[in-house]
Amino acid sequence: METLNYHHLRLFWAVAREGNLTRASAQMYLTPQTVSSQIRDLESALGEKLFARVGRRMVLTDVGRTVLGYADEIFAAGRELEETLRGQTTERPLRLVIGVANVVPKLIIHRVIEPALKIGRPVRVVCREGTPEQLLADLSVHRLDVVLSDAPIPPGVSVRAYNHHLGKCGVTFMARPTVANRLRRNFPTSMNGEPVLLPTPDAAVRSQIDEWFEKSAIRPSIVGEFEDSALLKAFGQAGVGFFAIPTVIEEEVGRQYGVKAFGKPETVAENFYAISVERRLRHPGTVAILSAARSELFA
Repeated sequence: METLNYHHLRLFWAVAREGNLTRASAQMYLTPQTVSSQIRDLESALGEKLFARVGRRMVLTDVGRTVLGYADEIFAAGRELEETLRGQTTERPLRLVIGVANVVPKLIIHRVIEPALKIGRPVRVVCREGTPEQLLADLSVHRLDVVLSDAPIPPGVSVRAYNHHLGKCGVTFMARPTVANRLRRNFPTSMNGEPVLLPTPDAAVRSQIDEWFEKSAIRPSIVGEFEDSALLKAFGQAGVGFFAIPTVIEEEVGRQYGVKAFGKPETVAENFYAISVERRLRHPGTVAILSAARSELFA
């Protein structure tokens, strides 16, 4: 491989972060043709394709996602160096790279991670979202410090890592206020035939919800399945259907999306895990996450 051209790497990084060649080119004060040409030079030097074209979009390949992870770290270190030399910081922040399973609600992730930012010294959190399989692969080669997931390490996965149970909580059904007021009466039979928004089957809680519907003889009409919990809530906010969320974020979801709770399936519970290659967590940030989750958030 040729010597890595960091100018080309920065152009790749800008396009990957922006998700659009034209916008990234404008930020770099270059023409799209110049940026595209120099990214091709980088691909030639690396011997790998970094982007695949899907229609008009440039989508990262598997190798592209790996290169993006390293580029994030390289340019973050560069910014830290500049800040230190300018005297803006006297202590280098602890870097905490967290993999977030895309099925875990963002409000839960925020509540879980927040204690890591309050440990009494500067911390720089880097969050990377993906499927559990992608994140565990990155964890195995130490690109991540910890993975936050709604399920433990799946059987058969050849990654030497450890599950740290953060806690569990029940779930609450929510909907727009007028719908919630109606469904609260005669719950749960009131949900028969009602439109519902559900997480995709790869979310650990989905099978529990399906089983509860089955045992309760409830037959709602499934109008949408979502990997992204924020997108699911946005559809719920628009009145497309009712949906379930972890009870610990019921108040935040109600305020943020203008929806109301109308019932709780008592036998359904969501579990949350921090997965690391360490049997005993050592990073001060991950120690704070585990301690606060167990003693406060899910207590």
